[in-house]
Amino acid sequence: MRGTLRLRERLGSTGVLSVVLALCVVRLWVMPLPSSFWVDEMVSAFVIHFGASHPSLAVAPQVTETIYYWLPRAAESIFGFSEVVYRVPSLIVLGIALWLIARLASRLINPRAGWFAAFACLALKGFDYQASDARPYALGTCVAAASLYFLVRWMDHAHWPDALLFTLFAALLWRVHLVFWPFYAVYALYVAARLFRGETPVHWKQVAAIGALLAAFLIPVATEALRLARDAQAHVVTDPPQVRDLRRTLKFLLLAQCGGGALIASLMFGWRKESRPSLPAFSSWILILGWWLCHPLTLFAYSKLTGNSLFVDRYLSLALPGAALTATIAAALFLPEAWWRPSAAVLGACVLAALGQWLEVWPVHHNSNWRDAARTVNEWTLDASTPVLLPSPFVEAKFPVWRPDYPLPGFLYSYLPVYKLIGKPYLLPFQRSPESEHYAATLAAKLAKYPRFFIYGGDRNVFTWRNFFASRPELKGWGNRTSRRFGDVAVEIFENPDFDGHPNALARASHR
Repeated sequence: MRGTLRLRERLGSTGVLSVVLALCVVRLWVMPLPSSFWVDEMVSAFVIHFGASHPSLAVAPQVTETIYYWLPRAAESIFGFSEVVYRVPSLIVLGIALWLIARLASRLINPRAGWFAAFACLALKGFDYQASDARPYALGTCVAAASLYFLVRWMDHAHWPDALLFTLFAALLWRVHLVFWPFYAVYALYVAARLFRGETPVHWKQVAAIGALLAAFLIPVATEALRLARDAQAHVVTDPPQVRDLRRTLKFLLLAQCGGGALIASLMFGWRKESRPSLPAFSSWILILGWWLCHPLTLFAYSKLTGNSLFVDRYLSLALPGAALTATIAAALFLPEAWWRPSAAVLGACVLAALGQWLEVWPVHHNSNWRDAARTVNEWTLDASTPVLLPSPFVEAKFPVWRPDYPLPGFLYSYLPVYKLIGKPYLLPFQRSPESEHYAATLAAKLAKYPRFFIYGGDRNVFTWRNFFASRPELKGWGNRTSRRFGDVAVEIFENPDFDGHPNALARASHR
């Protein structure tokens, strides 16, 4: 018994918890910062460098509808351009979000549950991903957590500063990303639960006043969102979701791990039922379950009913803290008061061991190494006239928006200004069509005169166009091809069988 008590005291110390948290943050958040941008992060760089009013962005107006860009823009103005500089603001705001989530767990679940909830968030890859992503999702998580934090304080104490801060952050949330609209149901459900059960000193007239103020702030965003929704089909990047997709995004495994682990520990250590704390209040259940379920269920239903699928993992990022808090409730069914902090330390150590990507010295942020792919193309390029075929990674790249003489720099090829190429670019659309195949057929005759050419871009786009050019009669006999994979980025290298490798062979071949 004494050994168990000593173990509990050591694991539950603030020093141990702080060290475990620091190790998790360094490994899971900080070390992926220098890795290559993925394609959407290069869109962030394009918007910041060329401006939201750049003509090429008219094809994807939703890209610029966010207040997020001021963060990396400010960072770049101070420290210059790099992957790390662009991503650090996301790391900072997600750190603030983690603190807010821990505070909410202490208020809603158990005064000692904060550390456990923080490590439960870190157990979710999608949550950690936001910390090193130069996109709006970490900011959205932070703003959502802040809005709920001040909403709970307002419902508890009826202080007007809390009400106004809630309104501010709730008004900002939709301005961070247009896909965050389902989250407003969480506010409504929680306020209704507190009012109807008489668990708040806030009067319904005060709620109506704040609701009207928030609605006034949101009318311009709602108007723009409805306007853009009319053209939503042109920007769909995924198929309508299936039930298995919904099940995967709800993170039931984390709930089972936290609840099951606490159950096993309670059996091992003989924790008695009377030593466990009471369950959260009804309104706390409403907030936490709403945080967990509202966003995925709403986007699932919207995607199924309209056929315009928004069921993309990064669009569901707001729900991840709700899943972590629900997992914390699952643990609360079995954890005694004294074992919250030791259990949090164990959970943190398990997170670090399971998610640390220990086979890599430097974990990668995303499975897209555009930087090394571009470097490979440049290393194999003979000179500035070597053709580099570039299928666009964006679904909007289709005829007539796309065309062979599409002006660069442009949104459809926004990765080119970030990782520059030496060779001569030849532009291809996102996928094959009669118009694009006609152009590509005329291009094949030109390519046959060169000793080497490349196809460089997203792997699926590259393989589609590789198969097209490999079947062209103009390139018959060009069987010597090299494929290089860089995560979900690919480089396909076509070699002319007549090329003898001499430095002047390119000039001789181009004059045949």
